[in-house]
Amino acid sequence: MELWFTEKQTENFGITAKVSRTLHTERTPYQQIDVLETVEYGRMLVLDGMVMCTDRDEFIYHEMIAHVPLFTHPDPKQVLVIGGGDGGTIREVVKHPRVERAVLAEIDERVIAVSQEYFPALSQGFADPRVKIEVGDGIAHVKANKDTYDVILVDSTEPIGPAEGLFAREFYEGIYEALRPGGVFVAQTESPLFNAALISRIWRDIASIYPVTRLYLAPVPTYPTGMWSFTLGSKGPDPLQAEGEDETPIDTRYYTPEVHRASFALPRFVEELLAR
Repeated sequence: MELWFTEKQTENFGITAKVSRTLHTERTPYQQIDVLETVEYGRMLVLDGMVMCTDRDEFIYHEMIAHVPLFTHPDPKQVLVIGGGDGGTIREVVKHPRVERAVLAEIDERVIAVSQEYFPALSQGFADPRVKIEVGDGIAHVKANKDTYDVILVDSTEPIGPAEGLFAREFYEGIYEALRPGGVFVAQTESPLFNAALISRIWRDIASIYPVTRLYLAPVPTYPTGMWSFTLGSKGPDPLQAEGEDETPIDTRYYTPEVHRASFALPRFVEELLAR
């Protein structure tokens, strides 16, 4: 009998993958974790029925959430990743030689452990001596660490359950306080095709707090609609003026200086939803 997994992305639409076997399943105090071996996309990490990443396309999301802000900031030494327990974002962060410390604040320690067991290429960054893992609430971590970080990356799940507070205005205000002068932060902000109202509200919130606010896009085939947005708030540096390069070239598969610049060229319908 064939086994198929379907993520129901709305009440009327979903994405389906043929599964060769289920590698892991468990219920934590925070969420349901499943690891599936799929025929087309390799291993797939699923949280509460939603695809978080796959072997085949994870590099696009993780490179774009990390390298755009890290190349926007002129000297990113202290970096915080909120969420991102799979390790993909941390893996990209530690590719930057200027980073002296990278803190991961993840509420569910089982996501970290499962990724280390089933996604070694994704979680390899955890072994870097600059990385510090803090299991706990990212919102509380931000409140307790004012004027600490150069770059903060919010690698959250969907805006429901334990991640709901990571999409609130109060959280963005807390991030502002946790950033040093000239600091930069980025949050994943869902699909503009399915989440227009959410993105519009987040844009207004961030733009009312940060002197520089930009939204950029990247294609992530296994995410809802395949079009994904990231919203950047900066205390000073503008990603549109960033070089997108460093003295030491880093190894990427998707991100380039040209992609950095192009990702900020928005379709008209996205520009319109930001103007609401």
